[in-house]
This record gives sequence, structure tokens and C-alpha cells, in this order.
Amino acid sequence: MVRMGMMNLMMHGIEEPLLDYKDTLSKKFNEPNQYHIIMANPPFTGSIDKGDINEDLSLTTTKTELLFVETMVRMLKKGGTAGIIVPQGVLFGSGNAFVDARKILVNRCDLKAIITMPSGVFKPYAGVSTAILVFTKVYDKEDKITEPATEHVWFYEMMSDGYTLDDKRSKIQDHGNLQDIVEKFNSRDPKKESDRKNPKGFFVPYQEIKDEKYDLSPNRYKEMVFEEIEYEKPGVLLDRLIANEVGTIDNKDLKIIESGIVRELLELKGIL
Repeated sequence: MVRMGMMNLMMHGIEEPLLDYKDTLSKKFNEPNQYHIIMANPPFTGSIDKGDINEDLSLTTTKTELLFVETMVRMLKKGGTAGIIVPQGVLFGSGNAFVDARKILVNRCDLKAIITMPSGVFKPYAGVSTAILVFTKVYDKEDKITEPATEHVWFYEMMSDGYTLDDKRSKIQDHGNLQDIVEKFNSRDPKKESDRKNPKGFFVPYQEIKDEKYDLSPNRYKEMVFEEIEYEKPGVLLDRLIANEVGTIDNKDLKIIESGIVRELLELKGIL
């Protein structure tokens, strides 16, 4: 995998790529406050032995998807920004470690955006629903938080990434929501995007997130739109079904028809 990564970087113009083969959650890895930018897609739903976890991590869990979040916050310099992919369970898990991880994201970091993705984007390798977190580090672990670093979180629900969501992952004609996400993220404004009926870009203030026990699932905050549908009366539907069977016919003649389905429809109409 390291060799493939180095070849990929060289093919994209990075002539001297630097790749380290390390366990970034272990006690042997210690690189706090080192990076301005982190882009990552860490392993999902894994676990690690308690005795191997870096002692500088504060989350009391062995779930790697949570430990990676704290590790990346720790690795960033103040003012550094990360874009990472996590399973959507990180957004709403009710365990203490899940809540504590989300507190780190909104209190110690400026959590700029949460972009949820459909479950098929990593097929055929995994079907788990995922989300992209974009955040900037404001406070170190040792810093006293005078006020939360996050004021608003921008939510966007991606419906398509430009490929089919089955195991084949075939290219579709358009680019899905990717270009729209980039455009709206760069021009986002909490004063303008207050309509929560629109899943493609709305803001939620910090206080509301805190009141919801730091739940970061967009379903917690978006407004559901229900379309009222008026259906025809049962008698009208029955008349249409009878007409489909026998055509236009006088009611007197209709009563003497021996057809089983028409007779049953007439009996049902009589009950109504």
C-alpha cells in the first residue's frame, strides 16, 4: 500500500513523496501540532488494544474511528484545517466516547461543515454510510476554552457523487452534487442559509447543537417537508375498476353479470 501511495503521488507531480508506515494511534507515534492540513480516510469500525493506545489521547474508547478524530485534532497546528471521512455513527452515537469526540470537534475546533454521503460511495468494499468533517483547530488540549470555537455548523446531504451506488460504481452523466458542494461551501453564509427544508446547505448554531447533546446528524435539525396527497374516494375507484372489466354498461345489466371479480367488486361497493 505504501508503494502504491508513493507511485500515485509521483504520477501527480510530487517527485519526492514522503510516506511513513506507522500506527498513528500507538504509543510510538507522537507528532502533536505538526501539520497545517490533514486529509484522511481512516479505517472504519476497527478497534485497538487498550495497552497500545497513545496515552496522550483522552477518549476512553478502543474504537478507532473516534481515536483517529482526536489524533488528527492533536496533530494539527493551531489554525490548521482537516478534512476527514468518518462513519455516520460518529455523528450521533450515544456512548460517552462518541459525545466526548463531538465535544472536541465543536468546542476545541471550528467545525465548519458536515457533508453526509450515501451508503454506496465506498462499494464494493464497504456499504457503511459516511460523512466528511471539515474543521479548523483553535484550542490545544492544554488550553482553557474561554468560549466554544464553533459558532455555526454547515450541513449538506450529498445524494450522488457522480457514480452509481451499486457494486459496479459506474460513471453517470453528471457530476452528482460534488460541484454544488464546493460552490456552496465556498460561498456559505449563516445569515442567508437558514432554510432547513433544503438539505443541500443549512446552518445550525452551536447552542442548539449543545442543547441536543452534541448530536451532529443532519436529520436532527432539518425540517421534514410532507406533501399532502388527495386520493379519490373508494366508490370512484371501484367504478373505474368495474368499467375496466366490462366497459360502459347499464346498472341493471351490471347486476346480472356472473364474472367473479365484477361480482366481488359490486359486493364491496355495496358495503361502502
